[in-house]
Amino acid sequence: MKTMTCKQLGGACDKQFSANTFDEIASLSKKHGMEMFQKGDKAHLDAMNEMQKTMKSPDSMKTWMEDKRKEFDKLPVDK
Repeated sequence: MKTMTCKQLGGACDKQFSANTFDEIASLSKKHGMEMFQKGDKAHLDAMNEMQKTMKSPDSMKTWMEDKRKEFDKLPVDK
């Protein structure tokens, strides 16, 4: 398993997510984001607004996802 934080995935906090694949960790991050959205967490809402700007361009979003996937792939396996 590998671990990334909410901040590493474009979020606003240091909550850690651990998963075997990037897709799994992205799903955990998305779930966390939805929980923070429902709570009205300002820091996370601000991060989501920034992410929406990236999502307006399919090329920008694709590049962002590829970069995060590469970052995940480079991480050491948790001990």
